[in-house]
Amino acid sequence: MPTADSSLVTALPALATMQAAVYKGASQVAIESIPVPEIGRGELLIRVESCGICHTDLKKIEYNLLSAPRIFGHETAGVVAAVGEGVAPRYKPGDRVVVFHHIPCGKCFYCSKKLYAQCPVYKKVGVTAGYEPAGGGFSQYVRAMDWIVDRGIEKIPAGVSFDQACFVEPVNTCVKGVKQIDPQPGDVVAILGQGPIGLIFTMIVARSGAQIIATDTMDSRRKLAQKFGAREAFHPRDTTFERAVKSMTDGRGADIVIVAASAPGIVEQAVACSRPGSRVLLFAQTSHQERIEVSGADICMGERVLCGSYSASVDVQKEAAELVLSGALPVEELISHRFPLNNIHEGIERALHPGAESLKIIVHPQR
Repeated sequence: MPTADSSLVTALPALATMQAAVYKGASQVAIESIPVPEIGRGELLIRVESCGICHTDLKKIEYNLLSAPRIFGHETAGVVAAVGEGVAPRYKPGDRVVVFHHIPCGKCFYCSKKLYAQCPVYKKVGVTAGYEPAGGGFSQYVRAMDWIVDRGIEKIPAGVSFDQACFVEPVNTCVKGVKQIDPQPGDVVAILGQGPIGLIFTMIVARSGAQIIATDTMDSRRKLAQKFGAREAFHPRDTTFERAVKSMTDGRGADIVIVAASAPGIVEQAVACSRPGSRVLLFAQTSHQERIEVSGADICMGERVLCGSYSASVDVQKEAAELVLSGALPVEELISHRFPLNNIHEGIERALHPGAESLKIIVHPQR
């Protein structure tokens, strides 16, 4: 039985085991019965209601980037099931919450530079369903550790679905990236890739007043890009794309390029369609196995800024939560499939090999 303040123990159902999707190595995930996590002082036990499938987790599974066993899933929304000593009255059983799995220390060299994803404490995953902490959202319950409870929990208002709320973390990562490249009204921004993350970038950049031109291999996603703010959208191999960029910029090239997908040649295309002095943001290049090759002169003599943005920022946590939970970003329109935990294999397969009808996939561990 998970530990909790004695006055709150009765709020937790009497259960000792739960179902979880356990990464076993060799790109395999198995549904297993495991112990419900025990919590200690300053911690929360959260019943997971919705967890989005993120491509960073898919890469870890597909390419076996981390040791097994682990339980992935970090776009997590649910209900507080029990609280550890010292947590009340900030949180109580029944609170509806979003939980971040990374929170920085705020004191180290990297935190002083606001490079939170490089902070040693940030790199320590603070949410687990068991085994080596890895987010744990692909399970029925997760344990949020004390430093996460301190600064990494956002309450979900009444009337907001868990499916909507689980977008808070991915939207945060996109808000962080957009702030780094700082689009201005009138800028031309090319967003390469219009999967769930690319479409979130399109929604956010559209709010800046910049002009957006997007690419994706799927016609359905190109149509959504235009719905959410892109002026035009093209297949990436359509030669009309680069001509359209030039036409929108008096022949110069895009002011900003966001690389929101990972595919051979995509970074080279990003540089090719950008103007001298532009900013090119790499967002989807998260595997050490990925390699890119660009002309040094295009960066040096072209005075381009090639930069990266990874994971969430505590500095924009409230802003991202407001964008999602207020409905300012229509993120629920990105959901194409919802699967119970027992069918997560189908969800993973669809996410790894999306079809025209596939977009954001949500897991419901309580179903």
